Amino acid sequence: MPINILMPALSPTMEKGNLAKWLKKEGDKVKSGDVIAEIETDKATMEVEAVDEGTIAKILVPEGTQDVPVNDIIAVLAGDGEDVKAASAGAGAGAAAAPKPAEAPKPAAAAPAAAPVAAAAPVPKPATASAPQAAAAPAAQANGHARIFSSPLARRLAKEAGIDLARITGTGPHGRVIAHDVAEAKSGKGLKAPAAAPAAAGPSVAPSLSDKQILALFEPGSYEVVPHDGMRRTIAQRLTASVQTIPHFYLTIDCDIGKLLAAREEINASAPKDKEKKPLYKISVNDFVIKAMAVALQRIPNCNVSWTEGGMLKHKHSDVGVAVAMPGGLITPIIRKAETKTLSTISSEMKDFAARARARKLKPEEYQGGTTAVSNLGMYGINHFTAVINPPHASILAVGTSEERPVVRGGKIEIAQMMSVTLSCDHRAIDGALGAELIGAFKQLIENPVMMMV
Repeated sequence: MPINILMPALSPTMEKGNLAKWLKKEGDKVKSGDVIAEIETDKATMEVEAVDEGTIAKILVPEGTQDVPVNDIIAVLAGDGEDVKAASAGAGAGAAAAPKPAEAPKPAAAAPAAAPVAAAAPVPKPATASAPQAAAAPAAQANGHARIFSSPLARRLAKEAGIDLARITGTGPHGRVIAHDVAEAKSGKGLKAPAAAPAAAGPSVAPSLSDKQILALFEPGSYEVVPHDGMRRTIAQRLTASVQTIPHFYLTIDCDIGKLLAAREEINASAPKDKEKKPLYKISVNDFVIKAMAVALQRIPNCNVSWTEGGMLKHKHSDVGVAVAMPGGLITPIIRKAETKTLSTISSEMKDFAARARARKLKPEEYQGGTTAVSNLGMYGINHFTAVINPPHASILAVGTSEERPVVRGGKIEIAQMMSVTLSCDHRAIDGALGAELIGAFKQLIENPVMMMV
């Protein structure tokens, strides 16, 4: 019996993916472990491996297709001894019977998955056994049907403009959305208000302006609509949920990093050289920050936690995420067991992560999970800011620039190299006094870097 190859869920929060490239073609034989395709998610481009042996009978989703829902059938594999032509014909019939995803209503943006539990789970492998398609909840439309009737051109134009078809008033036969309706929607005309979210317990959140209301504030032709990509939408959803569901509080402290800068200069000057006489590593201030945060969490273990409704997760190791800017957004690769690693190892890992993050080549296990995070804007001259916690973390450290400031010591004014840091804490998991202990431990370590080595 033919085996369906499904669009895999490459991360706990993945709902759709782009089929970037097929590395095998119809008629090719594959065995378990062979890389058959490249899938683009909101964060990275990843390779998909076959988990069964057989022959690719039919490719149902061509490369370059975007927004393919998780668990949709993307190809059919004929097992050993099976008739490839019969499997291919059966796949074509099955695909014809299935509803076209382009005409299905877009689901309302879901809140991020329960990160404390989901992020700890192993990354699922692409499924190959037949599985029922996840049924999308039908949304009531103006034409009274669950499906949105629209022309192919209208669907394409709406997708390019980043406009949900469900919000466009159709003027074609039987309420069908046509290209003219999409053009009107771009200028703010004919747009319906977003569907109301289900009522939730607790205080309600004031509604934000609709697209139509925002567009009405600006002169037509004075702006360009740039559709959101998957990464930007995911960042918006996760951080909005973080601010709305996590009670943040902030602790700021100033650190004298004079000893750190002297130690950094000495370490880099004595770094071993390669054959081309280039240093094998170059330690940055951020490498010291990562190490200090990791050791501080070991000293204050009640801060090395993640909140879940069922109980507190107390982590044994300090897995420190580090925010890395990339085109269109940011990503947070994780230095695992950072408290056990040398500064040179942390430096090498961060250089590798940063390069692959910007090329969207990170694996999910390299940026999912973690117990805390560091966000450093000091290189931009920012001396103080607050950062938003990224679940399942219970804290994040915002690091400002180092600068010369006057300080009072023994009744005398002196000039010192100071750096301000702000710790954001999840008040459900970390109370004020506990958070103060953590940032105090960080200050002690960063001001006396030799203590990190003990």
